[in-house]
Amino acid sequence: MNSNGKLALPAAMVAVALFGLFASPAPLRAEGKLRVGMVFDVGGRGDKSFNDAAYRGLERAMKELAINVEDTKYIEPTQTADRETGLRGLAENGFDIVIGVGFLFTEAVNAVAKEFPETKFACVDYDIQEGKEIPANVAALKFREEEGSFLIGAISALTSKTGKVGFVGGMDIPLIHRFQAGYAAGAKAANPKVELLVNYAGVTPDAFKDPSKGKEMGLTQYSNGADVIFHASGSTGLGVFQAAKEKGKLAIGVDSDQFAEAPGHVLTSMLKRVDVAVFEEIRSAQAGTFKGGPRVFGLKEDGVGYVSDDNNKSLLPADVIAKVEELKKKIIAGEIKVPNQ
Repeated sequence: MNSNGKLALPAAMVAVALFGLFASPAPLRAEGKLRVGMVFDVGGRGDKSFNDAAYRGLERAMKELAINVEDTKYIEPTQTADRETGLRGLAENGFDIVIGVGFLFTEAVNAVAKEFPETKFACVDYDIQEGKEIPANVAALKFREEEGSFLIGAISALTSKTGKVGFVGGMDIPLIHRFQAGYAAGAKAANPKVELLVNYAGVTPDAFKDPSKGKEMGLTQYSNGADVIFHASGSTGLGVFQAAKEKGKLAIGVDSDQFAEAPGHVLTSMLKRVDVAVFEEIRSAQAGTFKGGPRVFGLKEDGVGYVSDDNNKSLLPADVIAKVEELKKKIIAGEIKVPNQ
């Protein structure tokens, strides 16, 4: 364990290490201090996308809510069982709010939350299933990814010179289908004649951490005429950026601002404001206003969006931004209903 609380151990040692860590007495803390624990998704911290966005929310909480670094801890699972082990260990060790980053945590969060009813839990991209009750101490954080992706689709179609745009998804699941559905709808709204090329990296969680596969799919789509590709694939998308650089084309990032991955080739990024959601749940826990149940973040809640700044202003013309902003207003006003599948 290093100074920032990160666990980075071989898979065979993780369960034992977690047991040893959490079996020790909880450290003393000043009265009223909130302790925040976080368990990352596939890819871990440093994915420059989804997990890093969650960590920014924790960093913001430390800064704005005066939460001490010693009152925070994060864990990076290396195998499926580590998710539940990590959540349980944080709860046993007295953390006030425990956050699971990713839909894969849904069942583990449900199980551990029932064991520790006094602990607050939040799950990013919680998988709400019909007929299954959400524990009262679990905040189920959801996003209208399709709304942000709609704007990205419009940007793609408005900037494409070939009339062909691409989509590279990670795991072939309903969550990523929402990105694709919004992207396709936005592209068609901007240019009804646009052609969409689609590929997915796989059907297991490993599909979110396969840059080689991402590059392969990116190269194929560029070779087939696409000149802009939007990826929603975790670190697999790093391969799409490599393909964009190699072919001299454009790519679009996801979750976080990914311009730095391929300067001059990243048209924009679809921001999924996991940082906002994480910060808001930590703030509500500190303020005593935490509530279990679904909480949804869309354009209206600043939960999704796109990047437009000095880095990409030469790639993103003012007239394109103006058209996209009009679409954004119509979505927020309810004039445009964005499909999610």
